[in-house]
Amino acid sequence: MRAALVQLTVGDDPAANLPLTQATVARAAAAGADWVLTPECTNALSSNRAHQRAVFHREGDDPTLSALRDQAARSGVWLLIGSLGLRTDDADGRFANRSLLIGPDGGIVARYDKIHMFDVNVSDTEVYRESAGYRPGDRAVLADTPLGRIGMTVCYDLRFPHLYRRLAQAGAQILTVPAAFNHITGAAHWEVLLRARAIETGCFVLAPAQTGFHPETAGRGRHTHGHSLAVAPWGEVLADAGTEPGVTLVEIDLTRVDQARSRVPSLSHDRAFDGP
Repeated sequence: MRAALVQLTVGDDPAANLPLTQATVARAAAAGADWVLTPECTNALSSNRAHQRAVFHREGDDPTLSALRDQAARSGVWLLIGSLGLRTDDADGRFANRSLLIGPDGGIVARYDKIHMFDVNVSDTEVYRESAGYRPGDRAVLADTPLGRIGMTVCYDLRFPHLYRRLAQAGAQILTVPAAFNHITGAAHWEVLLRARAIETGCFVLAPAQTGFHPETAGRGRHTHGHSLAVAPWGEVLADAGTEPGVTLVEIDLTRVDQARSRVPSLSHDRAFDGP
């Protein structure tokens, strides 16, 4: 199976971002990808809640989702929309950060709402409170597809290894980690965490990422790390997209999952223990 990691530099206007995303997805499909994966915040990257309310839609009405579903069907490819900011019916008005797996017929095969919210103080000038605008999901998602068994996660989830272990023990062969990883934490932690999750689970890890500077019409904008990565079950980095937007192709051979797990069968070695 040939997967394509799409690396983007989106702004905060979904209508302006969509043609660029479609063009990159088309490049991936033309290059022979069976599965195309886009990063977190594919429709828009914004920290301004009023602006988000103005440009986000509910899932059934979202123009980015509709257009990309149609494109997947026309191209006959599987498509992971890394995530979309979507309106919800929550009483407090918070949005969903939702990853969607689209089949080659354009149908929605699986949905996953990001569980762990990025509420951190990276530095004196880099403070994030994702939970102020987005409500966390509460369900892990494993999609059984012809591509393999796919465990769906998003960005900050990467720091919570128990989620990935649970997915792997439930049968996941591939873990998806679409991200808009901060440039400071990304430089320090992105690659080592992705490799650790692959090694711990014996899974392929596919992590399409946002990159560069993302301007905002009502805000100071932000920087993301880039370096979309594909990691093999033994921990080798198969592909690194660097910092430029574009498409990175990688071949996925699922027999490597069984090979890695047979060498170190740690997923079956859990033991109960007391304390602390």
